[in-house]
Amino acid sequence: MENILLAIVLAPLLGAIIAGLLRNQVGRAGAHSVTILGVGISCVLSLYVLWQHAFEGAPVYNETVYTWMVSDGLRMEIGFLIDRLTAMMMAVVTFVSLMVHIYTIGYMEHEEGYQRFFSYIALFTFSMLMLVMSNNFLQLFFGWEAVGLVSYLLIGFYFKRETAIFANMKAFLVNRVGDFGFVLGIAAIAMYFGSLDYKEVFTQAPQLADASITIWGGDAWSLMTVICILLFIGAMGKSAQVPLHVWLPDSMEGPTPISALIHAATMVTAGIFMVARMSPLYELSETALSFVLVIGATTAFFMGLIGIVQNDIKRVVAYSTLSQLGYMIAALGASAYAAGLFHLMTHAFFKALLFLAAGSVIIGMHHDQDIRNMGGIRKYMPITHWTALLGSLALIGFPGFSGFFSKDAIIEAVHHSQIAGAGYANVLLVAGVFVTALYSFRMYFLVFHGEGPRNFAAHHGPHGDDAGAEAQEHHEEVDEPTPRESRWVVTLPLVLLAIPSVVIGYMTVGPMLFGDYFDGVLSVAAVHDTLGQIHFESATGFMLHGILAPPFWLAMAGLGVAWFIYTRRPEIARNLAIRFDWVHFILDRKYGFDEFNQAVFAGGSKLLGKALWLVGDRAVIDGLAVNGSAHSVGWLASTVRFIQSGMLYHYAMAIIIGLLALLGWYALQEYWMVIIGGILLVVVWVATAIFRRVSTTGPR
Repeated sequence: MENILLAIVLAPLLGAIIAGLLRNQVGRAGAHSVTILGVGISCVLSLYVLWQHAFEGAPVYNETVYTWMVSDGLRMEIGFLIDRLTAMMMAVVTFVSLMVHIYTIGYMEHEEGYQRFFSYIALFTFSMLMLVMSNNFLQLFFGWEAVGLVSYLLIGFYFKRETAIFANMKAFLVNRVGDFGFVLGIAAIAMYFGSLDYKEVFTQAPQLADASITIWGGDAWSLMTVICILLFIGAMGKSAQVPLHVWLPDSMEGPTPISALIHAATMVTAGIFMVARMSPLYELSETALSFVLVIGATTAFFMGLIGIVQNDIKRVVAYSTLSQLGYMIAALGASAYAAGLFHLMTHAFFKALLFLAAGSVIIGMHHDQDIRNMGGIRKYMPITHWTALLGSLALIGFPGFSGFFSKDAIIEAVHHSQIAGAGYANVLLVAGVFVTALYSFRMYFLVFHGEGPRNFAAHHGPHGDDAGAEAQEHHEEVDEPTPRESRWVVTLPLVLLAIPSVVIGYMTVGPMLFGDYFDGVLSVAAVHDTLGQIHFESATGFMLHGILAPPFWLAMAGLGVAWFIYTRRPEIARNLAIRFDWVHFILDRKYGFDEFNQAVFAGGSKLLGKALWLVGDRAVIDGLAVNGSAHSVGWLASTVRFIQSGMLYHYAMAIIIGLLALLGWYALQEYWMVIIGGILLVVVWVATAIFRRVSTTGPR
């Protein structure tokens, strides 16, 4: 088993190394071949591991590969924990990554840095696999930071463009804020548990459930609450939860394939996975669960609203990701860990599908990303149209599609939760269903329906105000008067992703949510078992029951409103934007988070840096440390050089001065001799002055 697991993680890494370091030798074809081969091997082996654990009852594998270091009894190791949760994550990550790799051949065929891009996405896959397969916090942190590093490289892939550099730096810095809390949480675990191994920490957790610590002042804080909230702050950064969400929409500066990979299977799902894996800790702190629940519900609703006013096709899908991540986080806060993970899985397929379909549309529109310039594309791009429609139906939770089962389960679980804030969360999650359907089908109808591409001739070269960064990079003149369907390497991944987007929910809702799939993997206290309160007989019965529930009718209302406004009465949207311009202004400015961060955090950081430069660099380092040291050495040298005169009385005077200095130092060691020491030091100072005078003038 160890050899199989090593092959799963090392195959993408080997492909990344070859494509990156030997890019000139292997060329474009070699780069995509070796990385696809590596990820393909990883995908096949991951599916084999999933089959063993899901259907053949393979035991949990929890072994150390090697020990890196032992420090004061704290073991720092590299190892694998393979259970049904890990097996599911491995299969999802590698399958979506494989689809993205194949798709990239067609999407990036005319790009500079082709080999570099394939190297990065293969390295991204390796990093995420190391994260989900870890059996200890050290390796978890390695994978956590590795996906952050590679996302920085990929978001800034077009490194010659200032907006791309700004976006990747923004992502990097925001994630450092979250990671500061994350590393503090890991440090607290190492300090109080004396171990970084999951199994040992989870075993000790019940004994420390009532432990308290003092952070500042005299107030006692629950140890488990502090650890869980600190770890979740890391998840807020990685999984883009309010207020650490601001980096994710700007990640659209990277090429579309990496947008699909970040938003669907890697990076943003790391926080969801981590909290679910830490369920034995979170179940011991209702305060932490309440915090998670409220943050998730807030993100789900308010980020979805922003998607309604976006005109860049990729940014609409990006805000959809923010909203859906909020649903997953809310499920974790309601202790419905299985529902959050189930939605993670279904979302990975249909969100990757939507991003890649958006990329196909961008190719067909000759890299114009403004949905206001589109329309009627279904006639020219039928495969892209039908797969995008299936992905949109899955996203809004249309009955029978994968998103229906996972999203309805989350809403029902939150409805049954007794955690503080559950009522607030339930209202926002239910209302978010309408919002999701509205922005999803606003995009669908504007892109695929209508008489034909609006202003296509004027915009196939130039781009609208809201066109994304890729539009600028791919600016080119073309002869085609209409859009055209993408190549098979682009459409094949769309078809393969559309299949699980439709059927995977129906096939797996029973065992994953209401069966024994996660038995022994996730810990849920009896008082928090919200999924256990949901009546389930079969997937069909669950679907029929959901049709009678408010979320379904809200989704249909959102779809109907989008159809009426954007296909029949488009002037309504314009009139509403004018009449409620203040609402549109707030949503278009994203609630002012960017301005606040720019003014307070970025501005404050600049002021702090300037102050540290003036005080620390110029005054302390330059003034005291560097120049001060030089002046002190110069003064001492100018004094000492007089001693080396070769005259006997000079050496005698030096001996006297040294003796007086030693007596003065000794006197200072005794409290009652401080005054005498002070007098002696004064004498030393006077004697030094006389000595310098005599040395200068010489005896007379």
